[in-house]
Amino acid sequence: MGGRQVLAARRRLAGALDAELPEHALAAAARSVVTELGSPDRLWELVAELASGEGDPEGCARLSYRHVLGFDKLLLIDGGPRHMLRAHVWHPGAGAIGEEDIHNHRSPLASYVVQGRLAMELYEVGDEAGGIAAARYEESLAERSADWVLRPAGPARLRLTHVGQYAAGSSYALPAHTLHRAWCDTDAPTVTLFLETGAERRPHTDVFTAAGPHPGAVAKVPLEVPDYLDALRELAERLRAV
Repeated sequence: MGGRQVLAARRRLAGALDAELPEHALAAAARSVVTELGSPDRLWELVAELASGEGDPEGCARLSYRHVLGFDKLLLIDGGPRHMLRAHVWHPGAGAIGEEDIHNHRSPLASYVVQGRLAMELYEVGDEAGGIAAARYEESLAERSADWVLRPAGPARLRLTHVGQYAAGSSYALPAHTLHRAWCDTDAPTVTLFLETGAERRPHTDVFTAAGPHPGAVAKVPLEVPDYLDALRELAERLRAV
């Protein structure tokens, strides 16, 4: 299902990620393939093809939305439980409900910065008196909807271990448990290609916030198909200008 670029991307993802690999090898493979697919010319061709209606616009629109961390999350290719390829469009000063949250993921991931610049901090949970005081939550999906459910899991202290910047053309990969916070580090939008991997997903992620309590649930509002295709066309125009 899809045009030439969609089928080629599906084959490349399946060939790199569908084998049974340990987490470190899966993350390395994901970083390699997302860097390859994220080259501006290749990504532009893929996004332009998807914007024309190729692929699965109905299914992808249902899983595309404005994320609580402050970026537009556009699903490009749904590889089932083994991989999902997304474009993230980060907006400076988005003011989203979870923009300060420190979190991890359900499975290994890799990301390639196509345009702009991303800043990132890495953290560890610590027992010492120093560090950052935070409230801890376990985040999962509601049983009968795609809403985020946040269950309080007590206080915690975090230790900052790394601060980095990722400019256009750079990439990174993270194991599932790695605590991090990322944000757009420029005055213009930042575009990243994000690859989620792994058939074995954790049942929940860990979310830490020092910005006050979170609501117990946050609704996901999926895009309608016309809005999804409009977002892809806008993204294609951004990529064409790179």
